[in-house]
Amino acid sequence: MDEALRVILLVALAAAALTTAALTLNWWMEPQRRLRRALLKSLGRPPEVEAMAPAEGKAAGLDFDSGQVAVLWDRGAHGLVYGFDEVEGGEIIVDGHVVARIRRGEPRKALDVMAPDAELVTLRLLFADARWPEFELALWNALAPAHTSTPPEALRLGRRWLSHLEALLK
Repeated sequence: MDEALRVILLVALAAAALTTAALTLNWWMEPQRRLRRALLKSLGRPPEVEAMAPAEGKAAGLDFDSGQVAVLWDRGAHGLVYGFDEVEGGEIIVDGHVVARIRRGEPRKALDVMAPDAELVTLRLLFADARWPEFELALWNALAPAHTSTPPEALRLGRRWLSHLEALLK
């Protein structure tokens, strides 16, 4: 009887340990957490401004102290880090239409549209790189909600990114 109780307790303890390990691994590999770790590794410090699309496995971050922009894709497994001098501009695209733009050497096209029922809000970053000239990140996707909870919140995040980019380009 004592032996059977000991076996049952050992099996229960092993099951609890495996469950705890699985939950910890699931927490550690959560897409947002994984992208944040990748941004930290890419920039060498936490970004001061970030945008994420966990459903797409993409993220972007700005670090003003080091003067770098990091863009990541494939759940953070791949990415590029650009200096601020390589940034050419950015755009906010709502349902396929460019609604705001900032480009080096051009006047800013201000965001004058608030689309509370948008299906897709995208931030497009433009770089002086022949191989990777642009990077698109869905700030809002009605089919796969991202880091932001509503289209207006996604547009505010995009407008904030364009403001940062405008300050960098001046």
